[in-house]
Amino acid sequence: MFESSLSAAQAAGDLPIVFVDLETTGGSVSEHRITEVGVVEVAQGQVTRWSTLVDPGQPIPPFIQQLTGITDQMVRGAPRFADIAAQLHGRLAGKLFVAHNAAFDRGFLRAEFERAGYSFNPDVLCTVRLSRALFPGEKRHGLDALVERHALVPSDRHRALADADLLWQFWQRLPALVPGEALASQIERTTRRHVLAGDITDELIDTAPAGHGVYAFYGENDVPLYVGRSVRVRQRVRAHLSGDRRSSREQRMAQQVRRVEWRATGGELGALLVEAQWIATLKPSFNRVPRASKRDPVDLGATPWPFDGAVVVPERDSTNGADVYHLIDRWCYMGAFPSATEAEALVDRSAERVFELSTWRILQTHFERGLRVQVLQPSEADRLTSAA
Repeated sequence: MFESSLSAAQAAGDLPIVFVDLETTGGSVSEHRITEVGVVEVAQGQVTRWSTLVDPGQPIPPFIQQLTGITDQMVRGAPRFADIAAQLHGRLAGKLFVAHNAAFDRGFLRAEFERAGYSFNPDVLCTVRLSRALFPGEKRHGLDALVERHALVPSDRHRALADADLLWQFWQRLPALVPGEALASQIERTTRRHVLAGDITDELIDTAPAGHGVYAFYGENDVPLYVGRSVRVRQRVRAHLSGDRRSSREQRMAQQVRRVEWRATGGELGALLVEAQWIATLKPSFNRVPRASKRDPVDLGATPWPFDGAVVVPERDSTNGADVYHLIDRWCYMGAFPSATEAEALVDRSAERVFELSTWRILQTHFERGLRVQVLQPSEADRLTSAA
């Protein structure tokens, strides 16, 4: 955490920070390779510069040779990335990784380190995002725009070490341009942490569903804290743990999180059903208890199920276009399945069902909107029924 009494740039002398820039053969992490690495390391008041050309093992396209000045002849005989991986990893590990369009540089390095047998998941600060946050009135935030706007002194544009040094110059300019506490706050907000909470890493969150789903946060001793749903689970979970918090309540919750789990639901209806079921089961402390409604049935046990058997509700997964079938039996949500046949195979007509008020509420609302269900019964498995 940056000290609020100092500007972030002044405090940098006591923080391990690396300003990094790469040159590559193209923009695809899977297809292209690094041709040059430049690092400006700032630690304990000392500034160290390091760079090397890298043999990419593939031709450098002519337009990139023209842009960077790095030719095939220059990288011939240079070390391969695997040859510098150990030294470079030691230089970068455990330090705040600062780069312009940082996702690009981090992505290339992470892929190259993985090929060399190293894990690379640093905390990352993107100077494009930082510039936008600090100077929202400006339209351009590319490196050339920063050079012009902040009187930075380029020594050799589009070479790795020279561009990394421009980021260090930009960092040094900031204390004179932004009040210290505001600067430190924006840097903290903009930094993307690898370890977000407990054992939750940015890499783990990358495995969360990109589309509709439900997530649950747990605190110490696996105590349930919060259940939520989103149309973009991965983005929402990351925002909870590393984004701006809109209230002190959200801040308190984020500080307590130690574990997270999630479930893809295919669509909005599935997300509503799973969220309500998880809240009823887990009773998380940060969720508000649903209020009773005048429409709620007085005698839960006497509320009739309006169908001859269990039903499935088809829904289209917006992320991949696949169909999802939600199985519901006697006001109990039983889960989601890739086909109605697979859902029907799990229906036990003799099993007891515990009335789920949340499922009843959700279905009533959707029935009023014309929700159509597919009734699962031996003689009419494919009959579509509309609940009037």
